[in-house]
Amino acid sequence: MSESRATVAPVPPLATYEDLLDVATNLRWTWKIDARRLFAALDPSASPGALEWPQQLLLGLGRERVNARIASDPAVSELANAVVDNFRSYFAPSATTWFATHHRHEKDQVIAFFAAEFSLTDSLPIFAGGLGTVAAEQLKAASALGLPLVGVGLLYRGTSHQWLDREGRQHEAWDMMSPDKMPIERARDAQGRLIQVTVSLPGRDIQVAVYRARVGRNQLILLDSAVTTNDEADRILTTRLYDSDLETRLSQELILGIGGMRALAALSIEPAMLHLNEGHSVFAILERIRRVMANEGLSFEEAQLAVRPGLLFTTHTPVAAGHDYFPDALARRYLAPYARQLATSLDVLVALGRVTPTWEGDTFCPTVFAMRMVGHRNGVSRLHGRVTREQWSALWPRVPFDEIPVGHVTNGVHLESWVTGPFSELLTSTVGAQWQTTPGDPVMWSKIVDAPDADLWRVKNEARAELVEFARRRARKDLARRHSPAERVAAVSVLDPQRLTIGFIGRFVAYKRPTLLLRDPERLARILKNPGRSVQIVFAGKAHPNDEGGKQLLQDMIEFAATYDVADRVVFIVDFDTTLDRHLAQGADVWLNTPRRPLEACGVGGMKAGMNGALSFSTIDGWWDEATHDADPGAAPIGFSIGTELDYRDEALQDERDAASIYEVLENEIVPRFYERDERDVPTRWLASVKQSMSTLAPTWDSLRMTRDYTESYYLPGIARAAQLRAGGATAARERARDLRRLRAAWGQLRVEVDEVAARSPGQRISLRVKLADLEPADITVQLWVDDGVAAHVLDATLVDRVGPRARYEAPVDAQSLAAHVVLAGRVVPSNIYTDGEVLPGMMTWS
Repeated sequence: MSESRATVAPVPPLATYEDLLDVATNLRWTWKIDARRLFAALDPSASPGALEWPQQLLLGLGRERVNARIASDPAVSELANAVVDNFRSYFAPSATTWFATHHRHEKDQVIAFFAAEFSLTDSLPIFAGGLGTVAAEQLKAASALGLPLVGVGLLYRGTSHQWLDREGRQHEAWDMMSPDKMPIERARDAQGRLIQVTVSLPGRDIQVAVYRARVGRNQLILLDSAVTTNDEADRILTTRLYDSDLETRLSQELILGIGGMRALAALSIEPAMLHLNEGHSVFAILERIRRVMANEGLSFEEAQLAVRPGLLFTTHTPVAAGHDYFPDALARRYLAPYARQLATSLDVLVALGRVTPTWEGDTFCPTVFAMRMVGHRNGVSRLHGRVTREQWSALWPRVPFDEIPVGHVTNGVHLESWVTGPFSELLTSTVGAQWQTTPGDPVMWSKIVDAPDADLWRVKNEARAELVEFARRRARKDLARRHSPAERVAAVSVLDPQRLTIGFIGRFVAYKRPTLLLRDPERLARILKNPGRSVQIVFAGKAHPNDEGGKQLLQDMIEFAATYDVADRVVFIVDFDTTLDRHLAQGADVWLNTPRRPLEACGVGGMKAGMNGALSFSTIDGWWDEATHDADPGAAPIGFSIGTELDYRDEALQDERDAASIYEVLENEIVPRFYERDERDVPTRWLASVKQSMSTLAPTWDSLRMTRDYTESYYLPGIARAAQLRAGGATAARERARDLRRLRAAWGQLRVEVDEVAARSPGQRISLRVKLADLEPADITVQLWVDDGVAAHVLDATLVDRVGPRARYEAPVDAQSLAAHVVLAGRVVPSNIYTDGEVLPGMMTWS
C-alpha cells in the first residue's frame, strides 16, 4: 500500500515585539503608511497624536500584549509581517539605490547636513517652521536615494505649547521633555563609551552630550548641553529653539557648529562635504579649518582655501530680521578662543562676518561670514536666488548682478511622507508603485490624468472628512480649557465635510500677511456664508513669543470669526505640530499662501497639499513663481494666483491690490469651479485642475529631485575639487594661497582700457590695453563686457602683444554687439587657475 504525502508550505514566523521595536526606533516609520497602520492596529484606542510615539506605545503595551495581539488577529499578523519584511529588505546589502547605481565610486563620501531644526515627528519636537520641514525632507530623501548623509542639530528639551485666552490672544506654555521619551539614544564611540565633546565659551569650556536618531539608512546627531558637570546656566543653553537672548543664541550656534564637528569626529565620521543651512551652523567652518590645519600643517589662510570647495551654504530667508547680527564686542568675546586655536588674528576673524570688514562699528553676521568662507551658496527657489543676490550684493562690489555667485536649488517635499493612505493607493494603481522611489519622471506622473474622476473625488472627500473630525477634536480640547459649556457643545458642529475647505499654515508675522483676507471683512463673510456655495477656512500657526504684532494678527482672525458669526467656518487649530500639519495638508481643497512678494523664500505647504489633491492659491512668490511660469498654458490651471509679479515700493498699495485679487479669484474662479458638478455630483473641471496640478508638482517639487540636484550640482563637484586641493599634503592649496597673496598685493595697480571704436563694422576686433603692474598674462583673464540694455554677456580677450608691463588684448564682436546703444567695457579678473571660476570680492578691475 503506497503512502500519499501532502506538501505543506512553511508558515512564515510571526513578527515579534522586538522586531516592531526595531521598526519603531528608526524614524523611517514617519513616512511609511503601513507602519503607521500597524501601530494603530496594535492599539485601536490610541489617539492620532499618540501614534507619533510608537516606541512609547509599544513599551506601554508590553511584550506579552503585543505578541498576543499579533498571534490572535490574522490581519494584524499579516500586516506586522509585511512591515517587518519591508523594513529588513530596505536595509539589505542587496537593496539598490539611486546613489549606488549612479555614483558608486563616491559611496564612502559622507555629507554632513547642519541645521538648527528638523521636523520629523512630534515625538522629537525640535522644530519651529519651514527650515525644520525642509531639513527633515532632505534626511528622508537622502535615505531613499542611498546618499550617505548625516544630519547635525541641537536637542531642545524645552517644548513650547500655544494656547489662546478668551479674547483669542496667544500665550505660551513650556514643557521640559526627557530624552528618554524621545526616539533617540546616547551616542557611543567604537569602544562603547558615551560621547561628550568640549566647546569653548568665554572663560570656560563646557561639555556637550551627543545623541543620535536613526533616520532610514542615515542618522541625525543631536547636541545637548544639559550635562551635570556644567554650570546651571550652561545646562540650559540648548533648552529652547531660537532663544531671543543674544548670548544664548551665539552659544547655541557655537555648540551646533564646533560641537557638531567634534561629535562627528568622535563617531569616526569625517565628512567630505559640509552643507550649512542658515547662519546658525556656520562655525562648523572654523572647526573644519582647525582640523585641516592640524592634519596637514597648514596656515589658517591655506586651510581656508583647502576646505572652501567642500562647503555649501544655503540661506532660507530674504527677510533681514531672519538673520542674526551680534554686536562687535559680543562676537569678539565668543570668538577669541577660536582665534587662538586657529593661530589667526581675532580682528581678521571678526571682520569676516562684517558687511564692511574695515568698519569696527559693524555687527558680526553669521550669514555674511558664511557667504565669504564657503565655495558654494544657494537660495531655495529661482526667485529667491535672485533676491539673495540683491540682498547680499554688497559683499561682491562692482560684480554684475547676474555674476554674483549665488545659485538656487528649489525646495521639495518627500511625497511618501505627506500623502494619505487612500491617495497612496490611488497613486500606486494609477502611476505604479515606483512613485515612492523614482524622482523626476514626468512620463510616469503624467498617468495621473487617467485616474477615474469618481475615485479621485471619493478619496478627496474622505481626506476632508478626516480633517473635519480632527479639527473638531482639537477644538473641543481647546474650548474645554477656555470657554463655557455651551461653546464646547458648539465645537462638535464646526466645519462641514462637504464644504470647500481652504487651508492655511504659517507663522503669524507681518510679511506673511495672514490677515490679508480681512481687508474687506463683510465681503469675506458673504463668501463664507454663500448659500449652496459656502466656504470654510482652517488655519494654524504661531507668532513668535516676543512678536506682539504677530500675536495681534492671530487675534484679529479670531475676532473676525466671532464678530461676523462665522466661527463654525473659520476655525483656528491651536498648537501647531506635525500631526496637525499632515491632516491639514491632506484634507484641504485649496492651499492659501499670502506672503508679500518677494519675501517668501520658497514655501512648501502648497507642495504637501498639492500631492493630496489641493490647488494652490498663492502670491506669485517662492516656488509658486516657478510653478506658474513653467505650467502648460494649454492645460487646465494648476492653481490660482494672487495679484501680479509687480515689485511694489508701496506696501499699502500692494496689500490693497492683493486683497482685491483674493476676493475676485475666490468669487469668480475658485468657488464656481469647485461647486460645478456633473450628474454624479463630481466636479470634473475642478478635478481636471487637480490632476494637472499633481502631475506637474510630483516630478519637480519633490525632495528626491531636490537632494539629487544638491548632490550633482554641489556635493560631488565640491568634494572632487576639495580632494584635489588637499592631495599630496595640500600642495595645491599652499600654492594657491601663495599666488593669491601675490595677486592681491599687485591688484590695485592693474589698469584696463578699451580702445575707441571708430567704425562699428561686423567682424571687427576690439582692442583692450592692460597695465599689468607686477603680474604676468598667465595671472589674469581679460574680458570684454557687452551690455545691450536687456542682457549682458562676457567675451574672453586674447593676448596680441606685450611690451614690458603693458599688454594689448583683442576680443571679437558681432554686428549686434556693435550697435550704437550697446555699452562695451573692459575688465580683468584673476585667471581660473587661481579661482576655479569663482568671483573673488575686490578682484574685478573695470575700464
